[in-house]
Amino acid sequence: MSKVEVENIKISSTLLNFINTEAIPETNIKIPDFWRAFDKAVHELAPINKKLIKKRTDIQKKIDDWNKLKKNQHFKLEEYVTFLKSIGYIVEEKEDFKITTSNVDKEIASIAGPQLVVPVDNARYALNAANARWGSLYDALYGTDVISENKSKSFDSARAKKVVDYVRNFLDEILPIDQGSWKNISKLKVEEKDLVLIINNEKRFLKDKEKFIGFNGDKNNLQSILLKNNNLHIDILIDPNNSIGKNDIANISDVIIESAMSTIIDNEDSVAAVDAEDKVKCYRNWLGIMKGSLQTEIEKKEKKFVRKLNPDREYIGASGAKIKLHGRAILLNRNVGHLMTNPSIILKDGSEIPEGIMDAFFSTLCALHDLKARNNSRTGSVYIVKPKMHGPEEVEFTNLLFGKVEEVLGIKKNTIKVGIMDEERRTTVNLKECIRKVKERIVFINTGFLDRTGDEMHTSFEIGPMIFKGDMKKSVWLNAYENWNVDIGLSCGFSGKAQIGKGMWAMPDKMSEMMNQKIGHPKSGANCAWVPSPTAATLHAMHYHQIDVFKKQSEIISRNKAKLEDILKIPKADRPNWSTEDINKELENNAQSILGYVVRWIDQGVGCSKVPDINNVGLMEDRATLRISSQHMANWLHHGVCTKDQVMNVMKKMAAVVDKQNISDKSYQAMAPEFEKSLAFLAACDLIFKGKEQPSGYTEPLLHKRRLEKKSIHQ
Repeated sequence: MSKVEVENIKISSTLLNFINTEAIPETNIKIPDFWRAFDKAVHELAPINKKLIKKRTDIQKKIDDWNKLKKNQHFKLEEYVTFLKSIGYIVEEKEDFKITTSNVDKEIASIAGPQLVVPVDNARYALNAANARWGSLYDALYGTDVISENKSKSFDSARAKKVVDYVRNFLDEILPIDQGSWKNISKLKVEEKDLVLIINNEKRFLKDKEKFIGFNGDKNNLQSILLKNNNLHIDILIDPNNSIGKNDIANISDVIIESAMSTIIDNEDSVAAVDAEDKVKCYRNWLGIMKGSLQTEIEKKEKKFVRKLNPDREYIGASGAKIKLHGRAILLNRNVGHLMTNPSIILKDGSEIPEGIMDAFFSTLCALHDLKARNNSRTGSVYIVKPKMHGPEEVEFTNLLFGKVEEVLGIKKNTIKVGIMDEERRTTVNLKECIRKVKERIVFINTGFLDRTGDEMHTSFEIGPMIFKGDMKKSVWLNAYENWNVDIGLSCGFSGKAQIGKGMWAMPDKMSEMMNQKIGHPKSGANCAWVPSPTAATLHAMHYHQIDVFKKQSEIISRNKAKLEDILKIPKADRPNWSTEDINKELENNAQSILGYVVRWIDQGVGCSKVPDINNVGLMEDRATLRISSQHMANWLHHGVCTKDQVMNVMKKMAAVVDKQNISDKSYQAMAPEFEKSLAFLAACDLIFKGKEQPSGYTEPLLHKRRLEKKSIHQ
């Protein structure tokens, strides 16, 4: 791609044109002033970024050397902790403190609920996620396996009745009626300021009358009623002419609930953005959302329509005053981490710009449009989630970076809020000090099992073979890590001020199982948790009605805190005397995951997709799942659990399986039998055979290299 010289940088003409003609207009920023200040800032920041990445390498070498010495020894944990402190891996924990972040939207500070994560490069997905603030409980239940009866292509009245019964039971649980049940209501109306529920021709009321908020329609002929529980709204629709409503005793046609309170619009693990063309696509979609102008044409059942951002919702309050509720999720932008560089901009020394620096400037520049309109953040904040930081120094650099962005763009200090993803081991063990570095702008911490496990394995690579991937969830370190994150967040004053989050449910077709398991997240004290779809958000929202998270947090804060020593217990196999059958099964499972994801990443530029596993169960895969699978295989190979030939045979076998699973995809390019001609297959093999030498076990360097190679072939 052609480059244009601007100040001391060379920038892709595609990116330059986007910034100058789309992002900057209507911001009151002068184009020459922006590039002058941008040039100065990036040349100050890039060398610091580079030093921090080198420090990662230096520390890892010291850990590798120590682990080699201790490989076949029983060492005391105290000895390990002392060593990690001596090399600066663990820093001294200072006095207690509370975060002081201001101007935080209530959806992040004081409302607990689901959080969606969606790739920014897909406009349709981004719009769906932004609009997932409200979801139909009837649709979510009818269309998933939460209702066990088999679904048919035509409308199934028996299944619909199961849905209605399920919802009525739910309403009885969260909005109980004084002397009655939602199952027996024949009519709803409003008298004075109260909701009246008619049961057997007698008036009944909610046990807690304050949960009735408002309505639409006439008081005696309601169209909907608005209720509130645990700070979440429920909109019960009433329509006797609707196909569902006309057969309902109270003419209730649907129950709409607040679902995704917040959504992460992702520039990182769920996208395949390797050059200016890709990055502009991502920035343009984000800009469209920030302007409120993003739309895309959808075709369903041979009908075309345009999808836009949903408007706000309006009601008549119980007291008669008008109520307006936000129609969309509060959006956060996940930038990339500190590691990767991008060829879109070349600095004066000939090096590529650190991609995280570029993301911070350009995603905030796009967000300036919302700072004027206040359609996303009503408080005038820009929310950026920062992944893959290693320890307090790197968090401090992010704080410096965001400060420079604010300076260049002429916005108030701490306008940009930061979310710390606690997914690297050096951040986990220093989480309190990481938070301290951004105590005036932090709004979010969370745990991420997959990336965190990937880093766990890479950090301790030399100590020995790791346990089976499925056993990681039962390991001591993981349970301690999950509790530690909540403990630290609460001790730093997060409750009612910022989000404490939990990781993704990766099986979008297994909603019944999700409903059984994911209630554990609000019970753990997390006031948000990740879901893979709007439907999953609607279902998971039910958990936040059942659990008062902030009450739970007040109970948790007094418990015995998780121990650092438990977090540092390395998940290596003490007696790796596994059978050949078990080893091959684990290898095949990992290979399936790697190949199914990488083939779409390299060949089609798809960064997040539902990949069938070895049992044909669809799993949401992104670079985090890829990291753990590739590091696991690389670790076993390094320690002789398997051989190179064994791994290669497994990869070829599973490549043929993945080819078969994708046979209906017309754009799919088979890997077998000409494996050496498939860049996707070669990339997947690189991730394993070169896995040990990859920085922190990250997959990006190899993926980007092969994807750029693939794109160059088609240009």
